[in-house]
Amino acid sequence: MQYYKPVEIASMLGISTSALRHYESWGVVPAPERAANGYRMYTELHLAYFRCLRAMIPGFGYKITYDVLRNIQQGDMDQALWLAGAEQARLQGEKAAADQTLALLQDPKISLIKGRPVSHRMSIGEAAAIAGVQPSAIRHWEKEGLLTPLRNPENGYRMYTAVHLRQILLIRTLRRTVYFLERMKELVEAVEQHSLDRAKEVTEHALGRIHQRNRQQYSGVHQLMELCAQAGLLRPEDTAPPIHVDVSREGEVNA
Repeated sequence: MQYYKPVEIASMLGISTSALRHYESWGVVPAPERAANGYRMYTELHLAYFRCLRAMIPGFGYKITYDVLRNIQQGDMDQALWLAGAEQARLQGEKAAADQTLALLQDPKISLIKGRPVSHRMSIGEAAAIAGVQPSAIRHWEKEGLLTPLRNPENGYRMYTAVHLRQILLIRTLRRTVYFLERMKELVEAVEQHSLDRAKEVTEHALGRIHQRNRQQYSGVHQLMELCAQAGLLRPEDTAPPIHVDVSREGEVNA
């Protein structure tokens, strides 16, 4: 069995040896064997854990990555994969919201989103359903001064217009970015004043970051599957065999 010194692993990954010790102490990677002098002896399996860790963090974040790797250590590959899959689904939802935001900013007269009508008098529940957020989130953004809904003069209920819906979608798209509250208010006010160019530019940038994170997630999943193979968790039936095509009969197949 090949062993690696901490400095060798650290050099390959471009991190410090103290980072390796931190990952080990947090239970993210298995504890290594010790040499007679007490030095850590990392194996190919440890290297696979570290590579997976470093590849997953950019796309999945620390918490999901750590939870995934702890499940791998327990031999629960399925739970690890479902955790990663759920995060990919969440990112898909963020992309859908960004697409909806951009569509509304590019065509303010759009009348349908996800098959629901965009009207000038929507309840908080209707606006939340179209935007894919909870009504409590809309109320929170109102308290932060990002939204100012109309009020029904008869019962005092909140009423949301197409402009409010564009603002809600913009807030949802940007809330996970580096935009601070004051910057967010500027963009939301720009939408209210129908100055949409800057909002469209920022939304396109946010969509680009979502695309980048999607690529990072697939890179992380690739290393996760490599780790599963190294850990002996993959069975032969878990991987699809290559498809062999008889070239001499290719015309018949295509026909």
